[in-house]
Amino acid sequence: MLTRIAGGRVIDPANGVNDVIRDLYVRDGVIVDAPRDGERIDRTIDAAGMIVMAGAIDLHTHIGGGKVNIARALLPEFDRLDPMPAHGVCEPCTGGAAPSTLATGYRYAAMGYTACFEPAMLPVNARQAHMEMGDTPIVDKGAYALLGNDDFFLQLLASGAEQREIDDYVAWTLHATQAAGIKVVNAGGISAFKFNARSLDVDGEHPHYRVTPRQVLGALTRAIDGLGVPHPLHVHGSNLGVPGNADSTLATIDAAEGRRIHLTHLQFHSYGTEGDRKFSSAAQRIAEKVNASPNVSVDVGQILFGQTVTCSGDSMMQHRNARHARPAKWVVMDIECDAGCGVVPFRYRDRDFVNALQWAIGLELFLLVRDPWRVFLTTDHPNGGPFWSYPHLIKLLMDRSFRNEVLSRLHPEAATSSTLASLEREYSLYEIAIMTRAAPARILGLADRGHLGPGAAADIVVYEPHSDPEVQFTAPRYVFKDGTVVAERGEIKAVTAGSIHVVKPEFDRGIERKLDDWFRRHHTQSLASFKISDEEVCVCGRAPKLVTHACTHRG
Repeated sequence: MLTRIAGGRVIDPANGVNDVIRDLYVRDGVIVDAPRDGERIDRTIDAAGMIVMAGAIDLHTHIGGGKVNIARALLPEFDRLDPMPAHGVCEPCTGGAAPSTLATGYRYAAMGYTACFEPAMLPVNARQAHMEMGDTPIVDKGAYALLGNDDFFLQLLASGAEQREIDDYVAWTLHATQAAGIKVVNAGGISAFKFNARSLDVDGEHPHYRVTPRQVLGALTRAIDGLGVPHPLHVHGSNLGVPGNADSTLATIDAAEGRRIHLTHLQFHSYGTEGDRKFSSAAQRIAEKVNASPNVSVDVGQILFGQTVTCSGDSMMQHRNARHARPAKWVVMDIECDAGCGVVPFRYRDRDFVNALQWAIGLELFLLVRDPWRVFLTTDHPNGGPFWSYPHLIKLLMDRSFRNEVLSRLHPEAATSSTLASLEREYSLYEIAIMTRAAPARILGLADRGHLGPGAAADIVVYEPHSDPEVQFTAPRYVFKDGTVVAERGEIKAVTAGSIHVVKPEFDRGIERKLDDWFRRHHTQSLASFKISDEEVCVCGRAPKLVTHACTHRG
């Protein structure tokens, strides 16, 4: 069947198209060229005067893996706080800041998102993570496997293993866990925490392995570039949330030595120690460094006020933050003594100085980082706030007067402690389309997502223009997933299953001999049962298709 989406104002940065009136054609879930004269068009959807973009892509959202289920189990009372019930499909899909899998998929789709990437998949827990993501309907999924605190990697590094052996282990992990990238959380610090360390800066020595986070970052960035993995090393830096951690962030950028690196939830890593409270914004220093470093990309992890729950693989940091839990309950756990997570509920308050300044710092970063192709819109769901607050965040970026109005209502010292009020920049629709569509697709290597050219998956969103960006982006007129209308004005119309995105770089299978011995001596499962096959990931992930993206060797 051939469908025409007629007369829309197309915004497609990947193809250099900015608000051009044109028709789109869809056949068998793919965008195709205009038909030949006389060719039958089976359905026409009138998009005249409406804005047409590719489906949005969230490259950092916690939607799968053990920590999310722990949050759901820890906070059953959040079911009563759900601000946006799923419409027309499944009424019990509630959960506040820790929504169910069904509510997650429905809400993302209703808001115009068609792909979501879980940024912290423990390799030992990858099977469960894929099952949970598979239970999340409509949207495509992918995940980044966690390395850099596991004992096998740290032992390789400490023993002086050659880089090619580390590369083989990284590639094997991507294959075994069916991952789309690699993430490191507090490089070496989570392991150090288990040896009673309570902090580990970039050049601090691990108390047991005697390696530094700088060495961990160097080895992993070299591996990612050498293997040609499209997405850079996804880095949760040292000293998250600690005043003065901007120095650690700058050192982390330097540790990459010009290799590609993606700094995630950068707001939580951009703090200084100036002022009477010894807590200040270092957003300008960080943004200047990012602007001068073309190898660096970032997402912000914007905080938004209200109740949420923080879920992180950084057990060191979550243990430290447990005293701030609201409500007063928390969990820090570990699997196989290899890696784990912490879950701490939290409420961001607009009249609290620290929370208000965190809000301002995030917006400063968005506005000071000049290149929209290298900064991505996230709240680090649910750590900075729930993902369905993205339309509100978009309004803050597009409307300076609204931004300053909100700032004026916060703790009064937030404005005087930041440069936010003086920043005049307002994002355009074109820039919003870059940071939420074209740029995430490019940095993840998704050649057939994030754009509206022929051959792209027909993930298409049609917005009714509105003077208020928050209204416009909350409930699009139509959302197409692989050519099917899955949502209309915020109501789910069809439930589909998204694809799974992975990368599979080449490597020497000889690494499995060493790994097999390691598993027999140290794990409660075998190497064979640890690995997830292509067939199994599609079954447990309920995916009609496994999409493998090309790795280009970089040397």
